[in-house]
Amino acid sequence: MLVSADVILLDIYDLHENDRIATMLSASHGKVRGVAKGARRKYSRFAGALQPLAKAKVTWFQKEGRDLARISAVELIRPAHRLQSDLEGILLGGYLAGHVLEFAQENDPSEHLYRLLDATLAALIDGVDRSLGARYFEAWALRLAGIFPPPTECPQCGRGLESGAALAASEDALVCRDCGSGRRVSGSVAEFLMRIGRESLPRMARQPPSVATLEEVEHLTGRIRRAFLQHELKSYRVMQETLCTPFKS
Repeated sequence: MLVSADVILLDIYDLHENDRIATMLSASHGKVRGVAKGARRKYSRFAGALQPLAKAKVTWFQKEGRDLARISAVELIRPAHRLQSDLEGILLGGYLAGHVLEFAQENDPSEHLYRLLDATLAALIDGVDRSLGARYFEAWALRLAGIFPPPTECPQCGRGLESGAALAASEDALVCRDCGSGRRVSGSVAEFLMRIGRESLPRMARQPPSVATLEEVEHLTGRIRRAFLQHELKSYRVMQETLCTPFKS
């Protein structure tokens, strides 16, 4: 089957002397791994096009029963060099890609996850605060995976969560403080989690949450992610060990 689609390139690595393997995400085909034959050669037709986190139009041939597709053409739509011009940007990009590599299914439509990654990368490239972008993305990634539903009200008693909440015993939802004895969550975090459901990332950046709120969101989403996966994303550990300070805008 010959396929041509817009994708986000998640991961690129070398194969043998002349080839490269690309893992990519498309809305219609989910996560796809493909080999670009001759991509490492000096005059390859793929020269400069296989960039991690770039948006591209890719054509590939997928044979039933084969793990690897064969990539025949790559046309850049949006390079990611502005995000990856420094160490923080490189690590952040790897962290976003790490979520997709973990949660996306191979050859299974991933429209919502693709749109989330595409919009987040576009906003970050345009200069949106990196900490806000990371928190927005990770909270939405959990929501799309069905792990962490929007906290509109306490699922046990129906009470609003505007004044604060607690993490449910299952560590996959928020409940009011009367119904839960888990980790306390401030009202500003509950507001953040409600805002991401009605505001785009660029719109949210016009009236961003406080640094303290974003730090609390990071701790909360990390705890939920680890409880679900039973491990931490390698890209997050690398980012934490490398950077001793929060992301700069």
